[in-house]
Amino acid sequence: MAKPSWLTVDPTGGSGDGTITNTGLEHTGRALRTGTVTVTGDGVAGSKSYTVNQEPHPEFVELDNGAAMSVAKEGGKVKVTGKSNSKALSFAFVGEAGGAEIAASYTAAGKSAANGAEIEGDPGAAAQYNFEVEVTVPENSTVDAVARTIKVSNGGAVSAQIVLNQTAGDAFLNLDKETVTLPWEGTPAQVVNVDSNTSWSVS
Repeated sequence: MAKPSWLTVDPTGGSGDGTITNTGLEHTGRALRTGTVTVTGDGVAGSKSYTVNQEPHPEFVELDNGAAMSVAKEGGKVKVTGKSNSKALSFAFVGEAGGAEIAASYTAAGKSAANGAEIEGDPGAAAQYNFEVEVTVPENSTVDAVARTIKVSNGGAVSAQIVLNQTAGDAFLNLDKETVTLPWEGTPAQVVNVDSNTSWSVS
């Protein structure tokens, strides 16, 4: 049986007494992996082998954009991407969503899974995988920047958060009338309605 590709042995041969050094590539999966090394000797019947176990990587969730990403004032669809080795991922807003929506499913290791559901084949057991989820953000019609926080977790203690910082919208001011006519008596009052997202004054 050939040794696994993640395992390196040095030297690959020798004569007489010797030492075999074993090293491995970084293991990003969350399950222990095992390989077998076989040693044969010239003129020796059969072979000898030993097992090499490599410890698993702790379960993790990591976001590609770090702790924050920008969203245009117009809103639209943005993708939150990252890496993990979890069996399943959950995506949820922390606090107010402000009209934004997280897609009902996400993609991990090229496969689609429902939000919170296990990924087919559990790719994270063997190695880390890339994931992405789409978030729909409404237009920002206020003059203030809007921050929305999304938490990505394995359904337990392993998680990461990212803040979607949306640029402030444009200030606007509209009146529902261009002209009002008051009676000669001065009353009753005539009303002009103001539609605005910013402070205004009358002079």
